[in-house]
Amino acid sequence: MDFKKLGIGGIVGGILFFGFGYLIYGMLLMDFMAKNPGVAGNVNRAEADMQFLYLAAGNLLSGFMMAYIFIRANVKTAVDGLITGGIVGFLLMASMDCVMYGTTTVMSKKMMAADVAAGTAMSAIIGAIVAMVMNMGKKEA
Repeated sequence: MDFKKLGIGGIVGGILFFGFGYLIYGMLLMDFMAKNPGVAGNVNRAEADMQFLYLAAGNLLSGFMMAYIFIRANVKTAVDGLITGGIVGFLLMASMDCVMYGTTTVMSKKMMAADVAAGTAMSAIIGAIVAMVMNMGKKEA
């Protein structure tokens, strides 16, 4: 296992997940998600009550998961990262959202569909960038 690539890819991926998450969910989809909640209604924490340590940890763990998968799958190019990141993102988002929709009243079907689409796109874009960053520098012989 190339721990240097894992560390670099994980940290870069975590930062990207945090930034893109804010952009996509905190800005672009914020109103849509607020207008399409599940029966439970607004379950979001107030901005002053957000737990940023856990938010940062979750994003960092997502970055390390992606970097680990890329190392194991031998992802070497941005295109491979885009495809692999998109597939992994879709499978994770769809599986978690289906379970959440099936067991709670937190999200509506519209919210679930938007979340899966946004998470897939975000993971694909981040996957391309992480693949490029992980494979910069000296080429293997």
